[in-house]
Formats: sequence, structure tokens, C-alpha cells
Amino acid sequence: MNGTPRLRSAYPSTPQKGNERNGAEAGASLPRLPLPTLSSPQNDPQAPLIPLNLVDGPQQRLYVAFFYLGLTVWRLCDYYGVVSDETDSLWLFMKWIAIDSIFLYGLPGLKIPWLQWSSTSTMMLFIGHAIFNAILMFRIPIPLETWLIAFTRLFYDRELAVSERRVKPANVLHNSSLILGKQIIHILPEGSATLNPNRTAFCIDSSITSINLPIQLNQTNPILIELLRVDLDTNLNETITIQAKEIRRLKKQAQKQPLGRDIAFPRPLQYPIKQTGLYRLQRVVDESKLEVQRRLSDTLVVQCPSAHMQSVAESKCIGDLSDFYLQVDATPPIYIKYSKLFNGQENGHAVLSIPPKSPMSPLATQRSSGALVARESVANVDVSWARSQSTKISLNESLSTSGRWQYLVDEVQDGCGNTVIYANSRRADSGRRHATNTGPLEQRFSVHERPRVSLRGCDSQHPLRIPKGESIRLPVQLSSTGLDSTEQGTHYLSYLFSPSAEVLPNQEHGKAAVLEEFKIEPNAAGHEVYEPGLYTLQSIQSAHCAGDVLEPSSCLLSNPPEPSLSIETQVIPDRCAGNSVGLLVDLDLTGTPPFRVSYEEKRNGGPVTPRTVETNLLHTQLELKPAHSGHYRYEFKHISDAIYREPRPIVDERLRLEQDVKPPASARFLDAHPPRKTCIGEPISLAVQLLGDAPWKLEYELVHHGRRQKRKKEGIDSSIYTLTTDELSSGGEYSLALTSVTDKSGCKVSLEQETKIEVALQRPKAAFGLVEGHRTILALEDKKIQIPLRLQGEAPWTVQYRNLDQPGEGTTTMVFEKSNDEIEIKEAGTYELVHLDDATCPGNVDTAANRFLVEWVPRPSVKVSESATIEYRQGVYAKKGICEGDEDAVEIAFTGTPPFDVEYVHHLKPERGSQSTSTKKFKAGINLASVKMMTTEAGSHQYKISKLSDLSYPHDPRKFSPVVIEQSVHPTPMATFSDGGKTYKYCKEEEAGGENVPISLRGSPPFHLEVEIRHHSSSKPELVTIPNIETHQYNLHIPHRLLALGTHAVRIRKVRDANGCQRRMDQGAPHVQVNVAEVPGITAQESRTDYCVGDRISYTLSGLPPFNVFYTFQGQERKASASTTNFRRLAEKPGEFTITAITDQRSADCKAHTSLTKIIHEMPSVRVSKGRTATVDIHEGGEAEILFEFGGTPPFEFTYTRSSNPPRGKKSQVLDTKSDISYEHTKSVLASDEGIYEVVSIKDRYCAFSTQRVQGKSGPKLLT
Repeated sequence: MNGTPRLRSAYPSTPQKGNERNGAEAGASLPRLPLPTLSSPQNDPQAPLIPLNLVDGPQQRLYVAFFYLGLTVWRLCDYYGVVSDETDSLWLFMKWIAIDSIFLYGLPGLKIPWLQWSSTSTMMLFIGHAIFNAILMFRIPIPLETWLIAFTRLFYDRELAVSERRVKPANVLHNSSLILGKQIIHILPEGSATLNPNRTAFCIDSSITSINLPIQLNQTNPILIELLRVDLDTNLNETITIQAKEIRRLKKQAQKQPLGRDIAFPRPLQYPIKQTGLYRLQRVVDESKLEVQRRLSDTLVVQCPSAHMQSVAESKCIGDLSDFYLQVDATPPIYIKYSKLFNGQENGHAVLSIPPKSPMSPLATQRSSGALVARESVANVDVSWARSQSTKISLNESLSTSGRWQYLVDEVQDGCGNTVIYANSRRADSGRRHATNTGPLEQRFSVHERPRVSLRGCDSQHPLRIPKGESIRLPVQLSSTGLDSTEQGTHYLSYLFSPSAEVLPNQEHGKAAVLEEFKIEPNAAGHEVYEPGLYTLQSIQSAHCAGDVLEPSSCLLSNPPEPSLSIETQVIPDRCAGNSVGLLVDLDLTGTPPFRVSYEEKRNGGPVTPRTVETNLLHTQLELKPAHSGHYRYEFKHISDAIYREPRPIVDERLRLEQDVKPPASARFLDAHPPRKTCIGEPISLAVQLLGDAPWKLEYELVHHGRRQKRKKEGIDSSIYTLTTDELSSGGEYSLALTSVTDKSGCKVSLEQETKIEVALQRPKAAFGLVEGHRTILALEDKKIQIPLRLQGEAPWTVQYRNLDQPGEGTTTMVFEKSNDEIEIKEAGTYELVHLDDATCPGNVDTAANRFLVEWVPRPSVKVSESATIEYRQGVYAKKGICEGDEDAVEIAFTGTPPFDVEYVHHLKPERGSQSTSTKKFKAGINLASVKMMTTEAGSHQYKISKLSDLSYPHDPRKFSPVVIEQSVHPTPMATFSDGGKTYKYCKEEEAGGENVPISLRGSPPFHLEVEIRHHSSSKPELVTIPNIETHQYNLHIPHRLLALGTHAVRIRKVRDANGCQRRMDQGAPHVQVNVAEVPGITAQESRTDYCVGDRISYTLSGLPPFNVFYTFQGQERKASASTTNFRRLAEKPGEFTITAITDQRSADCKAHTSLTKIIHEMPSVRVSKGRTATVDIHEGGEAEILFEFGGTPPFEFTYTRSSNPPRGKKSQVLDTKSDISYEHTKSVLASDEGIYEVVSIKDRYCAFSTQRVQGKSGPKLLT
């Protein structure tokens, strides 16, 4: 066997154990085949890891198979754990991925014969194991039956048709012969040539020395191209000839260009030029020696536009002009765009337009064609308007705001459209060139505020006055034209100075005036002056700008004389006794008022008393009239005025005075100020001080409302006397005046002592105020309440009040400062004012407004409305029992302020199972609420309203008593078929026969049962009512009168028990079937009559399979068999399909005759150009006729498309889609557009067919 030749793809031969003798015998039998040289296993790299002389190859493979079988059993055990114990699928999946990878990738390392596969095979095996592991561990279902059917249909897809033969549905559904033919229309091309078809602007300068002029060729292959060039400087023209060789070179270059969005197809020729001028395509000759049609288009190549600025000084002042120039070189009309930046921010853009000097320039007008000059000969044309023009533009704008201004040239555009964008840290627009700077492209200005200066606090009418020998800073006030602040920096000022002796009488400078200059540094103190005279500001200059001198600008500086004093004295005698009572001193002052004179007074050698006299007059009198007798000495010490503020000593013996004084009798009130206040009807007492020798006689008068009451008191011995008036019976202001006093000497002295007495017009009064028109407050409990209090009289008031509802608390006293004040209380009740005192008098309480009622807003409460279904027993509301699942509710009434927040606890004690408790909340917007009872589960239900709050009060467990409601929910009865899903047989002819249907009942007997019997072909059921069922088991016998031929579904509709509880069964509840099957039946699954070829006609059979179906098609009687209750046939051909009879297994000898007819219509068809592919060539503007021929039942609606004529090897694209209708079997359509015309869908009266895919399917469709 080792000598058997093997293919390269075969497995390697298995080495065999043997001796040399066997090898020799094999060699003897084949002497022509030399023996191969055997190598040692230790030296053979392909030898198995386990030597074959220990374990041969088949045994090694058997061990591997056993090991793999063990892994598979382990794997299936893990799968069982996933299914039964729900273990972690992901961990098991990762475990088996690791085990399989070790096994599959480690097995080739053993080098076992026949188990050494390639890396690709190992990878495929690993992927297969991974998929298998995922299916097992993640429990992925495998639809094997579906896969098997789908796989079978790939090779065998046949279906029974109405002709009782198996056909392939795809051949019927996708009949390509229904739409045949198409028509192709070609439009013959016409050649043309155009120079610069896109009217691109071109220019040449030092950076762009050459440009490519595009020549667009369309449907032509020229051998000669002539260009006419007119020189812009000399107006001379020349002809540029492009020969065939050059044209071919240009074509090759054009083919290498990338086909972008801005390049037409076919690609234009790019002819290089290096001179400016006017270019025109003069002549184009093609291969047939004929001139090609030229589209008249002139192209102008000019000098590229440029612009730059002529720089000027960068420092400017407010109000200056920018005053710089912009130099522009371009072909007019020229558009220059420049922008202004202020402090680095955009401040607007400006566009300047420079018109051409020549009014005949075509660049300044709109053109409808590409020609720039007349169509006739251009031999003598003047193109001077296209020459570059140098223009100097003055930009003279007023600089009205201080800051950093910057003017930037953004772009310049000439009349041809050549645009140059100067990038200054800004990106240029796409497609535009950037020019190199031929000069500065920006102008910067630093605009400064102009300084202003004026004098502050000094002018010609208000001079500066300083003491002699002292200096003062000139009161210079700096400002600027800006509103914010003065510009920082050094300021240079000048002023004109005239000494006081040289100042003219009209306050003008004399001839000897001197101009002096000084500067003010930042934060400097200013310029000091000391010489008296006239100072007038002349100019101000900052570091950048000259400023303005504002008024006041002149200031007069003077040195007033030093203050001095001289006096004259005169004795003041007593007119009655002749004694001296004092001195009258005349003070004569010199200096600048106001004056301050200080002197010292000394009595009888006692202590010195310093005194001061202040006056604004140059002459004044000082009366030295002591109140007490004795020897007095006066000495004037210092004097000062407004200029010489420091007191200056007075050294003059004549300014010392002495006198002996014995003052006359006198009297004065000790407490005359402020005016005294008292109550009406009460007297008042005042203290009076008497001067002189006792005894005294005092005369006084009391004045009120113009009436005077004179009184006198004699024999007063004390110097302090208490004067008491009569009772003051009227309110208002009284004046008490001391008129005269007489002492021991007998001299009567008139007095001018007077004091005011204010007597209250009425007694103070207290009353409670109104709150919303009432003296009642309804407030929240335990909250602080302010009761309004109205007080009359003089503050402060002392008020006493009490709470009548709490007599044990007594009265409360409070002090109030405002006439409209409030009493703060915390308890409800009726409050009464008891007593009132104001600052002066006791008052009265208004008996009509001395009481105020404070009531609390009632707290929320809840009450269950009693009715016939609910009653209150032993603290619990017991509600009448209800059936499980029925709707029920309890009405709850609230007191308080809505809305109410209610929380209740629902406790359920079911008949079976554990108890449960739940807490629920709801909000009631009115004083009445309905609580839905929980009736979904039978048992004893308790509802405990545990918390209640309203808009005014939160829940307070101390002041709320829970409300308990109890109700019993009866379980709903249940009725089920004992053998649900069973089919019972009934015979139509056997009136007394039939099976009983057992029913199980649960609940409280007696039961009332309602059963529904529904025939499968009827939508209206028959009802059977069975009352008074006393047991829990009942055998139902269905009356034959309710049964018809076929299958009936018997369902329990509802059941009611003795508690009145009722259960209505669901439609999907278990039911039984009753089969009355004397003869089988057949019904169509669809109610329609008309079908199309390719549709499936389906029926439902009733009876016992298998069935025999008898029908006629195309006049022939046929018989078909069906093993299930579904009968379906594919409509293969058109015709009339009629079911005539049916039998089943039980009624094989009795047919059920019927007549179910379906009409199968043929599919519509269309032929374009007799069903062939026709090609028609037309010229531009011509038309071709397209003929459509239809088959089917009119009217016909069809859709056809126009597609492009693609080159060979490429797909066509749909360019247009149109729909049309035809009421005949033929229709003609005229077309003038190039393309492939073909029909994609056709529809007649009954059916439709389309070659286009709709939602992934195509084929016939019945139109309904």
C-alpha cells in the first residue's frame, strides 16, 4: 500500500510497523522502484511528538477522539446546568472558548498523522466551535425546520396550480414576457468652439507672468485655431495661429487635468499667453477643412490690480483729519474695499468706486454677450479703456474718537473682475489670488484727546487771598475732550503775570506783564505762586496735542492786611438807682471778616473766665453786663480773621477794662424751654429765678386766644419761686410772660421773659381698628395675630387690655410709640381695652370700639356620609359587602379649607393567603371626596384615614382622630369546563343523542349559568341560560336546535352565585368544541371574486381529513385531495374556477354540493416597438414616435422611463419617469429627448405588473 501513488491533496500515508524483511520483499517485488532512504525519527522534523513505535497513528487518533468526546460530554453537562440551574452563561461561554482554543491550536503540535491541518482550517474549526458554544450557553433557539424548508426550496420550489400540476411560482410571478421591447433615441451632435466659456478674468503682473487661456471644443476635432490679439498700449492687432501639432499637445495636457467641479467635460484646451491684450477666437477649422461655429466671446488680459497706502505720521488729535492717500493701479472701473479698526475691533467697511475716464468703456456697462467690441473687424478698434490706470485717492476723514485707529486695504478689483485680496491676518476667500505687497497696506493712527485747562475757585470777581509771605498752588484744573478721564502724561502750560502795582483798574494786564511757563507732571502737587498780582492762563500742550484754555482763565492773587482791634467804652447806668450795671464797648476791627476776638473776665479776684466774640462786621458793640454784683476786670488777648486764621496776640494796655457792677432786679424762667405741655383742666407750675435784693414783687400775665389775665405776687423772699397758674380749661397754646419785678430798692424793672404752654385740645383716646370693615379676625390656630390699635394724643401711650374669655389672666399693660400700632396676641377670645395714658395725660377708651374678637380657623376634619349601604357601629363605619371586581366607593365629607391632603392605610385580610397593608394618598379639591374601594381581591378590607391636612393646617396627630371603614369583598364565582379544549361529536339527525359537557362551579350555590354557542361561520352566538344549579358539578346537554352543520365553539359566558356576584368570562378562556359533521363544508378565506394569474386561491375545509375537492376549471371537471383543513391552489392560467362539491373521510359517500366561483384574469402586457429594441436617430429639435401595444382589459395605466445612453461597459441612469393612461389597446407618444425609453409597470382594470422592486418584492397585483 505504501507504493500506491497519491494525489497531492490526499492524506499522508500512515507509517506501519514492520521489519526489514517485509521491506525487502516489497523491494523484490518492485525492483524498478528504488527504496527511499529512511531517516531517523529523532532527526525528522515532521515526526509525531509521540513516536509511532510507542503508540501508532490510529491509536493516537482514537485517543484524541475519546478526549474530544469527553469534552463534548462535559460541554453538554454545562449546557444542562444553564438550562436547569440558570448558571452564568457568559462565564461558561468564555471557559469553553479557552478550552477549544487550547485543544484546536494545541492538537497540530502533536503532529499526529491525518490531524495536521493548516492554520486556515484551525481557524474555521475554532469559529465553528465558538458559534456552537454561543448557541448552547446562551440558549439560542435553532429553527431547523425553517432552515430545512428554505434549503429545500433552493433546489425544488414547486406548488400545485389550478390545473392540478406542480409549477414553479417564480415562473408565474415573474413573467418577463409581459413587458417587451424598448426604443433608443440618439441626437446627432453639432460642433462648436468657445474662447473662455466661463468668462474667467485674467491678469498678468510680476508674480504671474503667464496665464492659460481656455478654449472649449464641443463635438469637433480641429486642425487649426486662430486667435486675434489687440495690444492695449498701441491698439495694434496680431493673429496667433495654433497648428494641428500644437493642438494635439494641448489635448494631451487637457486629458491629464483632474476632472473637478470647475472643469467642464470635455476638458478645455489651455493655451498659454504672456502678454496683455484683447483676445478673440477668429477662426477654427476641423478635419473636414470646414470652419467650426464660433461663439463670439472676447477675453481681456490686463495688468493685475494693485493698491498701497502712502504712510503719514501716526499721532493725531481729536478733530484732526486722517489726511493720507491710497494709490491704486488697475483697469477701471475700479472697486477698492478697505476696513477700519478701532481699538482692534471692526468699525465698518468702505467700498470706493473709480469710474473709467473713457465714457465708452464696455466694462462700465452690462453686456448681454461675451463681446467687448463690435462684431465687425477689430482692425481699427480703440482699447485704450482697458489700459491700467494709476489713481491717487485721498482719504480725509475726521478723527472724532480717541483710540487706536487702523485702516486696512482689504481688496481691489478691476473692471474685468480680477480681484486681489491682501491678507492681513485674515484668510482670503476661496478661489481668489493673494497679491504681494508693493507698498504699505495699512495706516495706523493713535488719536489722542486734546487737553483742557481752567482755574477752579478763582476768577476776576473772586480773587485768591493769602497771608503775607505765604504761597499757594495755582488752582489749575486739567481735563480733556474725552468724557472719561484726563490723558496721562506731562502737560506744558503758560500764563501771563502782572504784579499788583501794574494791574489796570479794569483788571487787565499792564505793559509790564510777563509770560511764564511751567509743566505739570503726573501726580504732581501743582505750580505754586506767592507774588500778588494777576495771573492769566495762555496755553496748554500735552505730549501730542495742543489744548484749549477754558474760562475762568484769570485769577487775582492778593495779600490782605493783618487784623487789628481798637475799643471805646461807655458806662451803662441804672435808670432808677443810678448805679452802674455794666459797660458798652465799641469794637473797631480791621482785616477780612469774619473776626474772632478772645478776652478774659475776672470777678472779685476770682478765677479767669475766657470768652470769645465772633462777628462779620468791622464795627460792633459788646455789652459787658454781669448778672451778679462785684468788681470785674476784662483783658483782650487774641484776634484772627478769615485770612489770618492763626490767633494773633494783642499787646495794648488800652485794651484792659475794669468796672464795679451792681445789677438791677430781674427775673427769669429756669425751665422756659422747651415749651411745657399739660392736660386740659389742669394748672401748671414753673420755677422762676429772682435777682436783686429781697423781698420781690413779681407781675405776670397769661395770654390765650387774645385774652390776657394779669396776676401779681408780692412778698417773695426766696430767689427761686414756683409760679402756679389757674386751671387751664381750654385747649391750645398759652403764653405765660413775666412783665415786671420790684426788689427792696423799690425800682420796678420791666421784663421780657416769656414761655409757651401747650394744652391738649382733648383727652387722649384709644380704640380698636377695623380689619376689612370688622373688628373680627379669623386666623390660623397658634399663630401670632396683630390687632390694629388706634391711639389719639401724644406718644408714648400706655395701654391696658384684657381677654374676656380668660378672666383669670388679669390685664396686660403695653407701651406704644405709634398712633396706628398693633397688639400682638396668641390666644383666641374677645379682647377689651381697659385704660389709656399718653405722654402727658390720662385718656379715655372708646366704648363703641373697645372690643375685638379673635377666632381660629377651624382645623380640618373628616366624616363618612352615612347611607343605606353604610352605618356607624362601635367607632367603625361598616359598609355593605360587595362582589369582587365590582366598582364601589365611599363618600367622605371634609370641614376646613380645601384642598385637603388625605393619607389612609388599607389593610387586607384575604380568605386565603397572607395579610397585606398599603398606604395611599390623595388630594381633594372640594369639601367632598369619593374614595374608591379596593375590590380586586376577596377578603376583609379595612381603610383607616390616618392623616389629614388642608390649605390652612398641616397634619397634627395630637388633634386628629383616625376614621376607620370596613368592608367585606365576596369572591366572584367561577365556572370551567372539566375537560377544556375537548371536541364533542354531535350528529345532526340524532335529536336525542349527543354527549354531555361536564362543568365545574366554585362559589356559593345556587348558581345561575349562561353558556354561549357560536358556529364557526356565524358572528352571532346562541345563548343558553341555566338557572338554580344547586351543586358544584353540572353536566350540560346542548339542544340540537341550536346546532348546525360544522364546528361550534361552546364557551361559558357568565356565572352568578347566591351573593349576587357575577363573573363574565374572557374571550380567550378555555372552551370546548362541538362538531356536527354529517357532511363536510368549504368556505373561501377571502370574499373577493376576481383574481390575477399568480395569486393564490385559498379555502377552509370543515370535516374530518382527508378531503376530496371537486371543481371545474376552463370547462374541465377536476378532483383534488387535501390532507388538512386548508385547500390552496396557485392561479396559473386565466379562466373560471368553481368548487362544486366536497367530501371528507367520514362522509366519503355523501358529497356536500356547493358553488364557489372565482374569476382568474390574465396579467396585462405591453409591447414597445413591436416588442423589439429599436434605435432612432434624430437631429436637435426633432421628434420620434414611440408605439405602445397593450394586452388585457382597458383602461391601461403604464409608467415608462427615459435612461441615459451609457458607454460600453457602464450602467445607464434613469433620467426621467412618466406615467400615462390609455383607453385603447394601442397608444403613440412623441419624444424629442435622447435616451432609452422602456416600460417599467403596466396596470389594467383588474391587475398590475411591474419590473421595479417595491418593498423588496415584484410581480402581479390584483387591483381592488
